[in-house]
Amino acid sequence: MRRPLLVLLSTSLLAACLSEVEVDDPFAGPGRASDARSSIAATDPPPGSDPSGSPATGAESTASPPAPSSGGPSSAPTSGAPPGTPSSTGPGVVTGEPAEPGELVAVSHERELRGIWIATAWAINFPSAAGRAPAQLREELSRLVDVSAEAGFNAIFFQVRPEGDAFFRSSHDPWSRFLSGRQGDDPGIDPLEELIALAHPRGIEVHAWLNPYRARVSASSALASSHMASRYPQYAYPYGNGTWMDPAAEPVQQRLLDVITELVTGYDVDGIHFDDYFYPYPVQGVPFPDDDTFAAYQASGGTLSLADWRRENVHTMVQRVHERILELDSSVRFGISPFGIYRPGQPPGITGLDAYASLYADPVRWMEEGWVDYVAPQLYWPTTRTAQAYEPLLTWWTGVHVELHVFAGNYLSQLGSDSDWTIDEFREQLRISRSMRHRNSRGNIWYQIGPLLEDRQGILAVFRDEFHPEPALSPPLVAARQREVLPPLLEGGDGQPYTITHRDARPLRGATVYRDEGDDDWVLVDILGPSADRFDPGPGRWALATVSRDGVESPGVVIAVP
Repeated sequence: MRRPLLVLLSTSLLAACLSEVEVDDPFAGPGRASDARSSIAATDPPPGSDPSGSPATGAESTASPPAPSSGGPSSAPTSGAPPGTPSSTGPGVVTGEPAEPGELVAVSHERELRGIWIATAWAINFPSAAGRAPAQLREELSRLVDVSAEAGFNAIFFQVRPEGDAFFRSSHDPWSRFLSGRQGDDPGIDPLEELIALAHPRGIEVHAWLNPYRARVSASSALASSHMASRYPQYAYPYGNGTWMDPAAEPVQQRLLDVITELVTGYDVDGIHFDDYFYPYPVQGVPFPDDDTFAAYQASGGTLSLADWRRENVHTMVQRVHERILELDSSVRFGISPFGIYRPGQPPGITGLDAYASLYADPVRWMEEGWVDYVAPQLYWPTTRTAQAYEPLLTWWTGVHVELHVFAGNYLSQLGSDSDWTIDEFREQLRISRSMRHRNSRGNIWYQIGPLLEDRQGILAVFRDEFHPEPALSPPLVAARQREVLPPLLEGGDGQPYTITHRDARPLRGATVYRDEGDDDWVLVDILGPSADRFDPGPGRWALATVSRDGVESPGVVIAVP
């Protein structure tokens, strides 16, 4: 006889269970709420600096990796879960009997953002060539997700706006020339939509990575009539090898807000992400040509210096983006990956580009104001380099704001480029990052996926078996940590599958599956996507928890399978 398993909780019982959950214990191990974390380490350099502490060619290197659709490791999905782990295909069915009707258990695991940048400027990672057929593009996207899943990543940062264009169906920005061959031409598929559909069932977040002001990476490329530089030529400035929009111009800021609005409302994105490009990296001896807008500011009564005015323009944009995202969907994470050095001498002994004075970026202000949910400083130097030392820099960044998450950006694309960039170097970077969990260093974002597609020096197995041997969710949004999430409702029994109904009204990220290793030692073994609808465990004692879109787990509902 089929019967409902109603998980009915009094307020006091739910509160007591929630109070036992060890949320984000910095000393707990992956998948286990009480063990020490492995000391294996690895990192990845952020989009845009060279070992001297000066900017490189930009957030994306023009050296293209192997085509995503050729060669490399198997694309077969691998969960990494041990034998007997439940398999799933959607919102939730569970076989077996409940341990006790309504039994709940506090579950948690060591949270860690495990991010990978997928760059589309110059077609670095996707597509392998402009003008590919929709079926070929889908094949490449599928492989990108397969490799990300096999390597144990839980978040993809996908570049959707490399030069005022779009890798999604936008009513504002034209299709990217890197995708279709000519800016504005429809490629026949929506890559962002396809990527989300592939990634979310695998428990992988998708963050939309945008460049706010860059209009063109090559001065000779043709612009579509709908491009922002075509619409607002008075604010489009040739600079260096490309074209840059004026950050002070209201139409430029409004265009960005409109694009972010359509991303947050039209796509199930988990985050909005900017890299290190604000005002452009300076060209020696060439001032940025914003004299007219600065003069207009002064004529209107403005009293800030040129440098402070430029920083204020960026502040205004960051604040407006933050407020727009909160207004649309507070579960969407907003973060920025700034240049890894805030200012020379901070901390003492650090030298290199002064991003505060050159890019007019002040991430300290953004953090202090609460305009970002995290920062991911691009620590693109080896640990052996004292002038841009990895550990002192990360220590400095984690000390700016005691509650904000810091995800170090690591320069994976440099693997094997010289004797400094070895797998052991990345092991050490990851060890350092994880050693600062108590300072809210809660993950890493690796630039970029190319070496994993290529499986350079066997790096895929290193990520799979050493860096990410067990599953993990990214940390919950800081603002959401004290929220409570209702546990799921299970229906079924008597040898029939249990259906899972997620009762919490907030947007859903998915579900976590824990196995009791004995004496209520609950170990995370799998993460189910939001659309999972079947769950078939082997023998054992299991707990299922709902995970809200902002990353908060409910208590686990216990079932036992003989």
